[in-house]
Amino acid sequence: MDWTRAIDAYCERVDATFWSEPVNAVTNLAFILSALWMWRRAEGRRSSQVLAFVLFLIGVGSFLFHTFATPWAAMLDMVPILIFALIYIFLANRDYWGWPVWISALGALAYIPYAAAVTPLFSALPFFHVSSFYWSLPLLIFAYAVLLRGRLPEVSKGLAIGAAILCLSLAARSVDEGLCHAFHLGTHFLWHILNAIMLGWMIEVWIRHAKAQGR
Repeated sequence: MDWTRAIDAYCERVDATFWSEPVNAVTNLAFILSALWMWRRAEGRRSSQVLAFVLFLIGVGSFLFHTFATPWAAMLDMVPILIFALIYIFLANRDYWGWPVWISALGALAYIPYAAAVTPLFSALPFFHVSSFYWSLPLLIFAYAVLLRGRLPEVSKGLAIGAAILCLSLAARSVDEGLCHAFHLGTHFLWHILNAIMLGWMIEVWIRHAKAQGR
């Protein structure tokens, strides 16, 4: 595999130069700002600090991808997102469900085969196929929201809000190329902004639960 080949995947990019996607690149500041704010909100809670740090890395990785636009940069873009998801699922299993650490960890790792199984289903659907890998996340978050309604209604509500924001974010990501002829900047930058809000909100949901539990 050529890790240095140029990738042209978004409407805004018109050539292989570093600043060919200025809006997509600069809007990664939303992740950085969200991470810094949530680090402050963490008030020393290590789990939320870890999530905030990974959120910061998501912004850095996405910036590198939308500037260098190469496979190695794409890897740095995607891996922190997966890490954030796995950590959050672990925390949800441990703190929302009260599972033992080892079961919580196995439950988090189960996300990988779950996503591998669900992605082809979304790939077969019109519109959803563009972001097929990511749609497994809001589906899982909505499932947790429904299942936690009786146990933790506030957490359930928070997760549902997060999943809804992620759906809007994925819609923006998915229509980027389709609207390119009408709007040359595309809509991918909205994916960054909405994702930064959503990920910060998901950390906030955990922090509020931790405070409610006196932790």
